[in-house]
Parts: sequence; structure tokens; C-alpha cells
Amino acid sequence: MMAEAKTSPPPRRLVDFEALAERRLPELVYNYYHGWAGDGQTAKDNCAAFKRYRLLTRVLRDVSKQDTSITVLGRVLDLPVVIAPTAQHVLAHDHGEKATAKAAASMNVGMVVSSWTSYGIEEIVAAAPDGVKWFHLTLQKDSARNKALLARAENAGCTAIVLTVDQPVARRLKRTGKLAVTPDTWSLPHMTFDDAPDRGTVSYGEYIYSSMKQPITWDDVEWTKANTSLPVVLKGILSGIIDVLPDVVLQIDVLPDVVLQIDVLPDVVLQIDVLPDVIVLQIDVLPDVVRAVEGRLDVYMDGGVRTGADILKALALGAKCVFVGRPVLWGLAYKGEEGVRQVLQILNDELRVAMAHTGCSNISDITPELLVRETCAGCHVTSKLKICEDRT
Repeated sequence: MMAEAKTSPPPRRLVDFEALAERRLPELVYNYYHGWAGDGQTAKDNCAAFKRYRLLTRVLRDVSKQDTSITVLGRVLDLPVVIAPTAQHVLAHDHGEKATAKAAASMNVGMVVSSWTSYGIEEIVAAAPDGVKWFHLTLQKDSARNKALLARAENAGCTAIVLTVDQPVARRLKRTGKLAVTPDTWSLPHMTFDDAPDRGTVSYGEYIYSSMKQPITWDDVEWTKANTSLPVVLKGILSGIIDVLPDVVLQIDVLPDVVLQIDVLPDVVLQIDVLPDVIVLQIDVLPDVVRAVEGRLDVYMDGGVRTGADILKALALGAKCVFVGRPVLWGLAYKGEEGVRQVLQILNDELRVAMAHTGCSNISDITPELLVRETCAGCHVTSKLKICEDRT
């Protein structure tokens, strides 16, 4: 392994980290991190979708001084990036989420701590107390457990709750192999499974999924908001096309008395997330979501971000910031805390280059006019997403 580290060229792009991580991780662990639902087509297309958007170069502008900072939920981040919630970082590195948290804090980006971490929220926050931490709540059927988790997150110092709403049924991940999920092999400090069956790996894994509350409804959003003083981020809003966004707009516009009475939505934030094997891709639905909320809610984007140019494209289409998941795991597997820091630094450097070429000195300079969208061979339209007729 040491010999390989000496001969391998240093990673220069995020895709390089995955290749290095694949060499270092056991096959089952790599497949677990790389797992997707269904046949994986949407997971693959999410990255490719960014390539349909091209950046317009703007010249004769002074971009010698750049500012990539943004304010998200009252906290200033040096980069419009939040580390997405991902499980079991200890499978990639012994220091697990603590190493990830330290790297995030050193670069002043946000981090969402998963319900499925290998260290408890208290340990993760203590490892990097100055960093911005949000807690990702996976609702269980037992509301007392959910309430206890919300209290732990708030007491530990988290500043927001992220609630996953896009899993009406359990996802069947491919490429995961037979990675053992048992009380002995997985540390799950945010989960309490005192009544879990003692009948082997399969039954324990099935018990975990059967303990999760599915589907999530507006009643659950209401309950979550009522049981925490923190802002709530809805993770998994995709598009009005699939009847999700009308519900959001309905809550804001049609039922103001409910909003005022139970305070569900005033500080709820929408986040576009990966929902494997659906037709619509995140980067493509982003403008629809942004237009629908009309600036009343922040919109985040998650899924397929692999370059700094991708970040600029997402921001140009209206995202407040982007979430990055798997590349962080690859960096962690490559070189622990330093590997995660390298991933974030590359994104920072690439974003600055993209901003310079498009004439942007700060994040507020990034607008939809910076993009053209390729809709068919040889056809380009502006980011207003007008339909381009196929001329072939």
C-alpha cells in the first residue's frame, strides 16, 4: 500500500479520488459506498447532466479579487458547499466522521451528520466544534426515539435538522454485495435496536429498515418542526412534475393559517436530492423548483456535483449551495482528513477558475445568463430552458 502511494500520481480531479479509493477499500466496502438503486441509470446520468450546460466566457472584467463565501441559515461558509449525509465513514477511515468534520471545519464548509454515522453526534461536533453541523434525521416508527435524537442534535450544537422525504419505500441498492450489517460489525450510536432479532445478519439488516417510518408525509414535517427549535431542511424535493412541489406551494400560499399556527414552513429549506431511477434529473428540474418558490425558500442542490464548474452551474440555475457526498468518502478513503480537505480544496480552486472565466468576482455575480444548454446535436439555448426543436 505504501509503495502504491509513492508511485500513484496525486489526485488532481475528484474522479481521481474514486480510483484511488477503489484500490484501498475492500471490495464490499467500495461497492457499498458506490451502491445505487434500481439499475443505476439516474445515478449515472446525474453527473452527465451537468455536461449539457455550457459556460459563457465574459472578458474585460476585473476578477483579481474573488469572494466565494455565502450565508446559509445565518452562518457564513467560505464555499457554497455542504457535505451531504452519508453513512459509516469509519469503513473508509478509522477516524470516520470525526476526520470528515475536521476537514469541513478547516475549509469552513457545512456538514450534514447522518443518522447512520459510526460515531455519535456529540463526538463528531466535539472533534470540530467551530464547524457548521446539521443533523440528518431518518425518522423511525418510534416517535420517542425521534424526539430523543432531535434533542441530542440540538444539545450537541447542530444548527439545522435535515429530514429525508423522498423514500416512500425502502430502496434496494445494487452492488452492495453481502456487507455484514450486525450489531458487532456496525456501530450505530444514533439508533436504538434493543428489541432487534438475534437471528443473523439478514434479519438484523431487515429489522433496521423495517424500523424506519415510511412514507413521510406533511404530518411528519409538522411533527419534526414542533419538536425542535432548529430550522428544518426537507431533503428530497424533486419537481412539480411529479406532484411534490404543488404540495409545498400549497402549504405556503393556500394554508397560511396552518403555516402560522404550526410554523411548519417559514424556515424550512428545500433541497434537490438524488432519487435513483426516476425520470427527472436534479440539475434539469432545479430551475422549475426555484421559479415555483419565488425566492421565499432557499433551494439546495444535491446529486452529481464533481467539479467546481458544476457548482457554478447549479448556482446559476438558482441553487443557494450544493451538497457533495461520494467524493468526500473517496477523499476520506484516500488520505483521511487530509484527503477530504484536498477534495474540498480542488472544488474551491475549480470554482474560482470557472468564476474568473465567466467574469464573476463573487457569488452574487453568478446568474442564469452565464449558461447555455445543449438540447440536441448542434443546438444551444439559454438557461431559460426554452424547448429547442430537433433539426435533424
